Amino acid sequence: MASPPILSLALPSNTGRVLSIQSHTVQGYVGNKSAVFPLQLLGYDVDPINSVQFSNHTGYPTFKGQVLNGQQLLDLVEGLEANNLLYYTHLLTGYIGSVSFLKSVLEVVDKLRSINPNLTYVCDPVMGDEGKLYVPEDLVSVYREKVVPVASMLTPNQFEAELLTKLRIGSETDGRKACNILHAAGPSKVVITSINIDGNLLLIGSHQKDKEQAPEQFKIVIPRIPAYFTEI
Repeated sequence: MASPPILSLALPSNTGRVLSIQSHTVQGYVGNKSAVFPLQLLGYDVDPINSVQFSNHTGYPTFKGQVLNGQQLLDLVEGLEANNLLYYTHLLTGYIGSVSFLKSVLEVVDKLRSINPNLTYVCDPVMGDEGKLYVPEDLVSVYREKVVPVASMLTPNQFEAELLTKLRIGSETDGRKACNILHAAGPSKVVITSINIDGNLLLIGSHQKDKEQAPEQFKIVIPRIPAYFTEI
């Protein structure tokens, strides 16, 4: 493994360096604007790359902005590597709007793991909600076949977990089964963030420390708020 640069050696041993590839809005809080500050409060050094930069989230009547393409992502990573700044302990990804960009993210995963084989990759597979996709449909198979096997941790919502597992989730038992299916495909940690059951939202967390052992699982019941929310 390549030696980490001085920058990461200077960090306290109980923290890490995070590369966060997510969306960004000027107004409002989604993606990197929601992730960077909390992680910094927890002591992490966070380097954000904005997959999109919009004026506001897409729930408004209009929005303006820019979308980063796959080559532009790789250019940024190349610049970091040229200055010996590519040693990360964690990679966090969120909203990704195209197959080409997602494939570039997979290249980044390989690059970071070649430098630090112990990299933790936390993937929020943002694809849709409430039975509706808000990304191109061809992203689903790339997430299922390419991303899930290399992720350390997945945080899908109910609809996204159904897309990844091809399992209809209508109960707590189904949610736990979906976690097991995802464990078998790759990640040791899975959090299904919101299963709509009996007017509440059920969160199921699952950690499989060893492939030969049953995962440790827990649930949190969250009161459902009757409101509309937009992720990007």
